[in-house]
Amino acid sequence: MIWFFLLSGIFLGWSLGANDAANIFGTAVSTRMVKFKIAALIASIFVILGAVLSGAGTTETLGELGAINTMGGSFTVALASGLTVTWMTRAKLPVSTSQAIIGGILGWNWFTASPTDFGVLTEIISAWIFSPIIAALFAFILSKILSLMIKGMHIHLLRVDHLTRIALILIGAFGAYSLGANNIANVMGVFVPANPFTDIHLGEFMNFSGTQQLFLLGGCAISAGIYTYSRKVMVTVGNDLYKLTPLTALVVVLAVALVLYIFASENLQQLIVSRGLPPLPLVPVSSSQAVIGAVIGIGLSRGGKGIRYRIMGRISLGWIITPVAACLLTFILLFFVKNVFEIQVVK
Repeated sequence: MIWFFLLSGIFLGWSLGANDAANIFGTAVSTRMVKFKIAALIASIFVILGAVLSGAGTTETLGELGAINTMGGSFTVALASGLTVTWMTRAKLPVSTSQAIIGGILGWNWFTASPTDFGVLTEIISAWIFSPIIAALFAFILSKILSLMIKGMHIHLLRVDHLTRIALILIGAFGAYSLGANNIANVMGVFVPANPFTDIHLGEFMNFSGTQQLFLLGGCAISAGIYTYSRKVMVTVGNDLYKLTPLTALVVVLAVALVLYIFASENLQQLIVSRGLPPLPLVPVSSSQAVIGAVIGIGLSRGGKGIRYRIMGRISLGWIITPVAACLLTFILLFFVKNVFEIQVVK
């Protein structure tokens, strides 16, 4: 039964790979600077590394919002969230598993009458609002800096093209690592309180924890989603909202990678605190929202012309519908799982 319950987390990971993870290399692939197969391979490797090595911070935040304490409850929340994201993906909308899983957790809290920490929920929603704004700011500044560098260095266009390809691959790897660290909580975070795996000791100084085993499983599921079903969202992000050049695609990838990193890095948070500054919360944010923000930042740096605001409005509508739909679907599925299949959904 354990592996049956985990299937919904694997399905959610596949959905994330199909929708969110593609955003890291979507602009590079849509501008034909990086082949899809190469991008998918690099993204898969570094998503898994980020998930296993640095996924703890955002997972802890989700646990504070709602600690789902049975495998039946975790299974249902992940299934409802995965179905919601898949539905949005079929509609070619780059929505977020972050929004879906938060909606699912709230649906579980609602059904089981468990308390919701509204302070944590406020932090998460604030991060959703500010992450695309920060991405737009990063993209705007980086675009201006890059333009000045290109003009000042007088590099031949072929050389610029070659360097851009290399930079897209390197920054894409960093972005995929950050995505794994930030978003693995969406895939396997709901299973952590009821984690079925035990720690594996690999020698005197190495330990492969049960949580890391969950994250490895989720990272592999994300990779499968990248390979099998991510092209549609790449087209929406890379071409429909704003026509990107290879150089602007580079700026978008870097801006998104930075946003994901600052909301996932425990080391960065500790550094900020040591300087006496208020830290950003460690919460799973949406790579899709960050991409949209970065693309808008690029458009604004070019005077605001060429941004397709109608497409942006349609995408924004998906951001609102996703958590609400996931919440309602979770509540409905929990009713059937508990009363029809007689599976325990809460202790």
